[in-house]
Amino acid sequence: MFQTDSLISILRRFDKPGPRYTSYPTAPVFSTAYGPAEYEADIRSTNVDASAPLSLYLHIPFCDTLCYFCGCTTVITRNRDHISRYLETLKKEIAQTAALIDRRRPVVQMAWGGGTPSSLTPAEIRDLASFIRERFQFAPDAEFSVELDPRELTEEHMRAFVESGANRFSLGVQDFDDRVQAAVHRIQPEDLTTNVFTWSRALGVSSMNVDLIYGLPLQSVESFQRTLDRVVALSPDRVAVFNFAYVPWMKPHQKLIHQEDLPSPETKLELLMATITTLHAAGYEYIGMDHFAKPHDELARAQKAKALHRNFQGYSTRAGADLYGFGMSAISHIDGIYAQNVKTLDEYHAAVSAGRLPTVLGYRMTEDDRIRKYVIMRLMCDLELDTHAVEQRFGIRFDEYFADSLSQLSEFTAMGLVRVTSGKITVEADGRFVLRNIAMCFDAFLKKLSGPKPVFSRTV
Repeated sequence: MFQTDSLISILRRFDKPGPRYTSYPTAPVFSTAYGPAEYEADIRSTNVDASAPLSLYLHIPFCDTLCYFCGCTTVITRNRDHISRYLETLKKEIAQTAALIDRRRPVVQMAWGGGTPSSLTPAEIRDLASFIRERFQFAPDAEFSVELDPRELTEEHMRAFVESGANRFSLGVQDFDDRVQAAVHRIQPEDLTTNVFTWSRALGVSSMNVDLIYGLPLQSVESFQRTLDRVVALSPDRVAVFNFAYVPWMKPHQKLIHQEDLPSPETKLELLMATITTLHAAGYEYIGMDHFAKPHDELARAQKAKALHRNFQGYSTRAGADLYGFGMSAISHIDGIYAQNVKTLDEYHAAVSAGRLPTVLGYRMTEDDRIRKYVIMRLMCDLELDTHAVEQRFGIRFDEYFADSLSQLSEFTAMGLVRVTSGKITVEADGRFVLRNIAMCFDAFLKKLSGPKPVFSRTV
C-alpha cells in the first residue's frame, strides 16, 4: 500500500491541466473541415464487416435544474413538449444512421447519458428503447448502461429501464453533505439514493455505480469522509470519484460558485487521499484515473485480463466496437474517424429535419495518431505496455520513435512511478494516481493546445 506523505508530494508535483484521454486525439483537435458529407461517406466505407461489433450512445440533455458544477452539454427545462420534440428528432437521426449500417452487425454495448435519461417518462423510455431495437440487432450479453439522477427518478422509471434491457446504472451523488449540495444547487436527500439501490436490487440489476466529486465548494475532509462512509454502506459495484473541473471560461454557469468556497489545493489532496484510503479499506480495487471497482466486477476482471478499453463514457469492457453517438453534442468513433454532432437544440433540429446528419466537427486519424493512441490506451487500461508488441504491430523502433516521450517519462521513472525495462513500461502502484500525467508524455498535441487559458481540467 502507498505511503500517505509520499503520495501527497507526488500528487502536488503533478497537479496540472491535462486530458482525460477518453479519446486520442482529444476533442479540441476536431475540425469544422469535417462535416455531414464526410461522415456519411465514412460510415459507408467502414461498414464492410457484418460481424464487426457496435456500441451506441444516446445523449439525453435534459435536467430540471442547473447544477453549478456541471461540465456536460445540458438543457434545463420542465417543458415536456421540448423533450417530446427532441425524442422525435433523435429517432429520426437514429433511423438515418441505421439505414447506412449493416443490420447484421451486433450491438454489444449501449449507453444513455445526459443530462439525465431519467428526465424521460417511463412510457418514453420504453418507446425509445423499442425504436432502437427495431433497427439494430443486440448481442445476447449486450451491456446497456444508464446515467440516473435520483432526484427525478421513480420506481416506475427503474422498472421501465430494466424491462427495456438496462443492466447497469450509474447514479450521480457527488456529495451527501447538505451545505455542499446547497452551494452547487443540487439538493438530493440521501434517502433518494437509497431508494434507487432498493429498487435496483428488487429488480435484479447486475451492476450499480456511484459518481462522486471532490473539490466542490465547502467540502472538508470530515464532511466528505461521511459521504464516503455512506457510499461504502450502500455497497455499489463501482465508484467513480472525479476531480471537480472548475473551468468557468468554458462553462460560464460555474461563475455561480463562490470561488472562495472552493477547497485549497492541500485540502483537495486530503480529500483524494481519504477517498483512496476508504475505498481500498472497503475492498475496492483502484482501476486507474477516478475509477474503483469490487474485485468481482467486470471492470476489475477485464483489467486483469488486459481486456479493458476507454471511450467517451470512460472505462469500458467492450473493446473494438465502432461507437455511434446520437443526440446533440454526441461523439462517434468509427475505425480511425471521430465525428461530433452540433451542440444546440436549434441546430440539431434543423439539421435532422433537413435530412442531414447533424455532424459539425470531426477528425481523421493519421498513422502517428493510431500509434500514440494505442500506447496511451494500453498504459491507461493495462497499466503496462509491451514495447516489442508495439514495434511488431506498427513497424517502428520504439525507442527511436518515442525518444522525446521516453525523455519526459524519465521524471516518473526517477520517482519510482514508472519502471522501464527491456521491452516493457510498467506503471507502479503510486503511478496509478498520476496516470493522466504519464500518458501525457506520449501526446503529440499538448504543446499546440497550450495557451493563456487551459483547455483541460487539472489532473488532481
